[in-house]
Amino acid sequence: MSRVLDIVTAVIRDAEGRLLLVRKRGTAIFMKPGGKRDAGEDDLTTLARELREELGCDLVSAELLGHFSARAANEAGFTVQSATYLAEVTGEIGPRAEIEELAWVDPAAPGDRRLAPLLTDAVLPALQALA
Repeated sequence: MSRVLDIVTAVIRDAEGRLLLVRKRGTAIFMKPGGKRDAGEDDLTTLARELREELGCDLVSAELLGHFSARAANEAGFTVQSATYLAEVTGEIGPRAEIEELAWVDPAAPGDRRLAPLLTDAVLPALQALA
């Protein structure tokens, strides 16, 4: 049985509908921004803190897309359980903290980037169902 990482993630889209993905330093897999809760944090507090730390932007609003589970992208033997939000942000977005690279990706045609299982197996299908 795998161990579980409980995370909160954001689906951030630009005016063209592209999805913001991040790649952490020392890894090859792109994923949604977000992260683990600190003690006592609720989802939106965690999301706002993570977006500020990782991207330098501020959370304006967030609507729950769903709760998803998949094999962890960078932690062998772990499963991630994610509360994933459709998020609106303000401010200039740039890579900070452990983020090495950002990519704006067409969710219908993500190209040849390696994507996290949570993204490919759960979030992209959920976004397609909304369209």
